[in-house]
Amino acid sequence: MGKLAAVLLAACAALLSLAAPLLAGDPGMLQDICVADYKSLLGPLRVNGYPCKRPENVTVDDFFFGGLANAADVYAGGNRMGSVVTTADVEKVPGLNTLGMSMARVDYAPWGGVNPPHVHPRATEIMLVLEGVLEVGFITTANRLITRAVPRGGMFVFPRGLMHFERSVGEVPAVAISAFDSQLPGTQPAAAAMFGAVPTDVLVRALQTDAGVVERIKSKFPPK
Repeated sequence: MGKLAAVLLAACAALLSLAAPLLAGDPGMLQDICVADYKSLLGPLRVNGYPCKRPENVTVDDFFFGGLANAADVYAGGNRMGSVVTTADVEKVPGLNTLGMSMARVDYAPWGGVNPPHVHPRATEIMLVLEGVLEVGFITTANRLITRAVPRGGMFVFPRGLMHFERSVGEVPAVAISAFDSQLPGTQPAAAAMFGAVPTDVLVRALQTDAGVVERIKSKFPPK
């Protein structure tokens, strides 16, 4: 009996030791601000996000970004998509570090400017159309397309991790502003992910086509 009690006590101690980090953790910030220290990337320490700058090195510019006010040239460099995304995330606004939010501006050419199918693996996106009309949509895991036209002043939500797209369907250039519940949402374009990284023989079977077709498409998406 005494041996059984000792085993149970040891098991309880082990469980408590595993739970201790969870009990000691705090889900919220433990300081007012944690401005990203970009120089930390040069050192040996890497964390999920960025370490904080020392408070005395923080400036007001760490919390400011004026880039969303500027319209992008959607035709520059022979841009075949007819759209340009300007991000305002932690990589441009160090003051966003640990705050769990970011924004982006998307400019679209009239009649067909498209932000092609892509995924944000770390964030839900809420989009507000400032100018023009956008046809938007996302695809559920049951392969159902949820789509509609969104006019000026309308908003639309793209759930976290689901493939989605936007396309301008008006006669004037379109502009949209998006907000994300992540300081770095991540963007994975569907076509580039498939044809820039997946082996040809895998795509041949998945798409039920021949290698020549796959290779022709892959030539447009050089691997990184």
